[in-house]
Amino acid sequence: MALPLRDELKQYLQNSQQQLTELLLALCQIPAPSHHEEQRAAFCKQWLERQGAKGVYIDEALNVVYPHRCREEEPVTVFMAHTDTVFPDTEPFVPQQKDGRLYCPGVGDDTANLAVLMLLAKYVIQNDCPVKNGLLFVCNSCEEGLGNLKGSRQIMADYAGRVHELISLDGYYLGLCDMPVGSMRYRVTLRTEGGHSYGDFGNRNAIEKLSSMIQTLYTVRVPQAGKTTYNVGEISGGTSVNTIAQSASMLYEFRSDSREGLSFMKRFFTSVVESYRNMDLEVEVELLGERPCMGDVDPVAQKVLADLCADAIEQHAGKQPMRMPGSTDCNIPLSLGVPACCFGVCLGGGAHTRGEYIELDSLPVGAAIAATVLQNWLA
Repeated sequence: MALPLRDELKQYLQNSQQQLTELLLALCQIPAPSHHEEQRAAFCKQWLERQGAKGVYIDEALNVVYPHRCREEEPVTVFMAHTDTVFPDTEPFVPQQKDGRLYCPGVGDDTANLAVLMLLAKYVIQNDCPVKNGLLFVCNSCEEGLGNLKGSRQIMADYAGRVHELISLDGYYLGLCDMPVGSMRYRVTLRTEGGHSYGDFGNRNAIEKLSSMIQTLYTVRVPQAGKTTYNVGEISGGTSVNTIAQSASMLYEFRSDSREGLSFMKRFFTSVVESYRNMDLEVEVELLGERPCMGDVDPVAQKVLADLCADAIEQHAGKQPMRMPGSTDCNIPLSLGVPACCFGVCLGGGAHTRGEYIELDSLPVGAAIAATVLQNWLA
């Protein structure tokens, strides 16, 4: 059960509201596409160092890592928020405030959460807080899309066997993700002889064959246990209106909240690919991303962590969050048997669109929720 927020931490948050807004505005203006978070990473590292943090480093995955009282080989608790956004832009965004909202692509997913994480790290730094076990504050890379959870994977590899639990700040605070949704993502390219649309009429067309493959993939009956989904999100190919296409490609994914569902979809996908190869077609399959499902997590430990986060949300937001599976940085620790939960620190809408916004008056509530969870590991 979450204890009431400590008076000194509550006062710190009240005194830091303006700084939180300023930090959020600064972060919003730093582009951070997945795999290209260098500018945000540099900003986060320098900001933490200005607050007095020692030993901050940027790892090979572009995670910014601040180990607080982490002794070698001893357990650590990870608090993380991702620096990347879904947008490919490399030019700065211009955030706009209107009617109590802050509009900016990526502002809620995940920049507001990142700002709160950094503000809480500042409290721990400047008070040199004693801890029950080491705290690892991570501004992590590559949570979105084809980032394939690269940052989370790196942390779990570098601190293998030491991570006791992991809390990810992501999304909004009326939802709590305590179960992973696994996924597999592919680029499938189909090739034929192609040719001139008139002179070589009758030759096989890669676009037509790919269309047929897509139709076949959409005939699957997904398992009824849990939730399993699939999608073709992009297709491309061909040369011109008078060319029989030699090549066509698609991006295809399937997801499931169970390992059985994911395995079923993989078997079906593989069988479809092989059936088209047996038609003497060249089919190239490239795995672009793989997010694992739940591993062998201690159910008691997972429930204790999830209940703590849910209680903190109810304490400050006035209602229990909706618990739901999701595809987040928590997939990696959960797949490795490490308890993990994900929740956000704001309310808003339009995530993954250029009209994304957060409600500014929700930030103090969200910051208090995150602080209430964090204090559980302060001695």
